[in-house]
Amino acid sequence: MSASPPSPPSRPSSSSKLPPFDPADPLGVDDLLSVEELAVRSTVRAWAADRVLPYVAEWYEKGELPGIRELARELGGIGALGMSLDGYGCAGASAVQYGLACLELEAADSGIRSLVSVQGSLAMYAIHRFGSEEQKQEWLPRMASGEVIGCFGLTEPDHGSDPGAMRTHAERDGGDWVLTGRKMWITNGSVAGVAVVWARTDDGIRGFVVPTDSPGFSAPEIKHKWSLRASVTSELVLDEVRLPADAVLPEVTGLKGPLSCLSHARYGIVWGAMGAARASFEAAVEYAKTREQFGRPIGGFQLTQAKLADMAVELHKGILLAHHLGRRMDAGRLRPEQVSFGKLNNVREAIDICRTARTILGANGISLEYPVMRHATNLESVLTYEGTVEMHQLVLGKALTGLDAFR
Repeated sequence: MSASPPSPPSRPSSSSKLPPFDPADPLGVDDLLSVEELAVRSTVRAWAADRVLPYVAEWYEKGELPGIRELARELGGIGALGMSLDGYGCAGASAVQYGLACLELEAADSGIRSLVSVQGSLAMYAIHRFGSEEQKQEWLPRMASGEVIGCFGLTEPDHGSDPGAMRTHAERDGGDWVLTGRKMWITNGSVAGVAVVWARTDDGIRGFVVPTDSPGFSAPEIKHKWSLRASVTSELVLDEVRLPADAVLPEVTGLKGPLSCLSHARYGIVWGAMGAARASFEAAVEYAKTREQFGRPIGGFQLTQAKLADMAVELHKGILLAHHLGRRMDAGRLRPEQVSFGKLNNVREAIDICRTARTILGANGISLEYPVMRHATNLESVLTYEGTVEMHQLVLGKALTGLDAFR
């Protein structure tokens, strides 16, 4: 259920005792969270600890995500799929609750958070916001439960940051649509039961709800990745896929449709990146307290403590930023430029935290016995997808100056 922010604490008296310093929460951010928000975080953290962390290094090493359909059903069972949407079997959670879930999922692995983000913030969000009532009734309850996995087809082999130049097109043929084109780097593609595909039409860019068993649809999996290896990534091939007239999303025309979906998903990344950073930071702290050189733990040396302090500052600044954006989203006041601000900062700082953590672990930092290198390589993909660094810099540059530097 959606929860309003907790009331600010009353001003303590001069005789009040300060709470102890918590190395896991040095700024006391948990004080800003409601009981419901803390419960969501606890639920998702426990699920990830049980169902992902014991196995994810092996999945990553093999470059596979076995049992993805079972994982999807379990995620549906804890209300993590489409959790910020209302109705149709969705949890109706707050933006902050959804963000906390993303943080905990990505603390396990970016691929698991991507599974949830693409399902809920892209495919389900598009149907929920722009679909017909019939489309919502047909797909959303099954997607919320994890019975059906969804994917989102926007990026093309030759058109990533410039989706307006897409070549995929849909033409009317009598009462049907005929969809032709290719999409690339599509999370969940090979295991999806439904794809939301964006294509050019005579009326402008439109979204289509495409059952993946439609003749002419195929989704070969992309292999040989060195990032997001515990994730299903695919190409979508649409070879004259014939769809009924009611397959089109009726409530949107133009790029504002897919871009609004991307903004919703980017918000989850703002939180998720801090999960990867937190896991790497925690690994570095524990290692520094036990690894001995020159007769004492390396955590007792000034240079190591300086690294840990700088990492903690950026980590918890990023969490505060994510929290602030979540409260704005819950209040209906979050702008796309502010999401770009969060994605640009938090992913960039998360990568730096992972790289610094790797230096503390030394040679062990490249081993899958520790999560650091896995998170670092995953974040290289997160840095690029759903808006590269350069695109978010230009979004902010335009907002700051009023001048468009995209063209």
